[in-house]
Amino acid sequence: MESLAGKVGQLMMVGFEGLRPPRHILHWLASGRIGGVYLFARNVASPTQVKRLVTDCRAAAKQPILVGIDQEGGAVARLREGFTESPGAMSLGAAGDLQLAEDIAYMMGRELAALGFNWNLAPVADLARQRDNPSIGTRALGRDPQLVSDTVAAQIRGFQRAGAAATAKHFPGLGSSVIDTHDAPAKTKGSLNDLFQEDLAPFRAAIAADVGCIMLTHVIYDQLDAKRPATLSPRIASGLLRDEFGYDGVVCTDCMEMKAITDEFGAGESAALAIEAGVDMVLFSHTRAAQTAAYEAALASARSGRWSAERIDQSVRRIRMLKRRFPLDDAPPIEIVGCDAHRSLAARAARAGLALLRQGEALPLDADSAQVGLIEFSAPQAADGAAAEVPSQFAAYLSRRLPGVKCVKIDPSSEAANRTADVDSMARVADRIILVTRNAHMQPAQLQSAQLVCERARKVILVCARNPYDAGLLKGADTIICTNGDSKPSLLAAVDAICGETIPTGKLTVEI
Repeated sequence: MESLAGKVGQLMMVGFEGLRPPRHILHWLASGRIGGVYLFARNVASPTQVKRLVTDCRAAAKQPILVGIDQEGGAVARLREGFTESPGAMSLGAAGDLQLAEDIAYMMGRELAALGFNWNLAPVADLARQRDNPSIGTRALGRDPQLVSDTVAAQIRGFQRAGAAATAKHFPGLGSSVIDTHDAPAKTKGSLNDLFQEDLAPFRAAIAADVGCIMLTHVIYDQLDAKRPATLSPRIASGLLRDEFGYDGVVCTDCMEMKAITDEFGAGESAALAIEAGVDMVLFSHTRAAQTAAYEAALASARSGRWSAERIDQSVRRIRMLKRRFPLDDAPPIEIVGCDAHRSLAARAARAGLALLRQGEALPLDADSAQVGLIEFSAPQAADGAAAEVPSQFAAYLSRRLPGVKCVKIDPSSEAANRTADVDSMARVADRIILVTRNAHMQPAQLQSAQLVCERARKVILVCARNPYDAGLLKGADTIICTNGDSKPSLLAAVDAICGETIPTGKLTVEI
């Protein structure tokens, strides 16, 4: 019979630093103190290195474990160089092709399985309800509940058919918040009718698709529980998700080291509260001290009778069922990772996700086009580093096709006055300017400089490389292309469109 300490350990999922598992992680796996690990970009150097790391973790474990990663595609993808990058969720939504969305998820899932992952913390089931949401953006498929529901179900089918448990996140919906829970507690006061009719619809679809796991968000929903975030709320984790929706799969937290949790509850008590609320797996992404505090507090709570033995057994049963369901028995060879067929599929999906909002006389461009300039705003750093893991290569991609292009890259965090000279000089000299913005709608300095380009340049080809909302604010562009995300295949697709090799057919899934 498994000890109580071993059962509590099954509920603990942790991250760590480095390209190899630290000694304490191997010890925890061997002793059953954790039920699995999940990786970040900080753990990734190459496919063979990742495979070796995962293999070492599995070899150390005394029983089957979950090995997870956030591989949504687009802005949040921990596996990039050497792997197959895919377009993000909003691009898939814009493509409007459910089979394509399932095929992309299956491709990503097969690469995960080849590396030893049996758990993907994707897809995002949130609606793009709030343009100023700092953490969702193009990670969402769109605004329409039906579109999002249908596409989330397709993604789940793809991931899980490939051998990786999917995770619908962030229950009961993160789309209405304007605060990033990495930075601070967030609260939403939306009506219950909106929540049930809109935000929760994709999660119902995920449950109907037999999703392996559902992740709770750290947002407080006043109409459901005015005191505790969803992660720690029995009303949401047990009452809404279990009792009302009938979901009996695994429920996990978002990272418990985000400030929305740590600033008020601390590691130990937050872990105890989450399990008390009905959570099965508690995720601590970063520090050994927080992970230790969480485990010790959870074990102390179990020993004290704070939860019944039956409560712990319920979670252990669900977790073991998930592991048995995704055993990776038929994992493909590592050679499929980054293969030509996968890259070709990602390129096709990225092209299908391009939206052409306005077509003027500025396109197409070719190697003989004279006086072409590029003004590109670099990617703003996301709270968890996810959206800026790899610097944009748009200028490099464009220069291969248009060797004479003159490029200016601008850091959006610098003051607008410091950029005026570069912007003004380029706008006066170039015959046509390609203007690449990234979430200018949330950055007044970037918006001001981008509008200056539109006003002073002869012809502007506006490429909205993140959220498409910039297109609704910038006036005077001759041509407008929305990539709906700026992963490598989406940027390459934009270059193809600029050079006349593809005509964008995607449809925006948000109102601008």
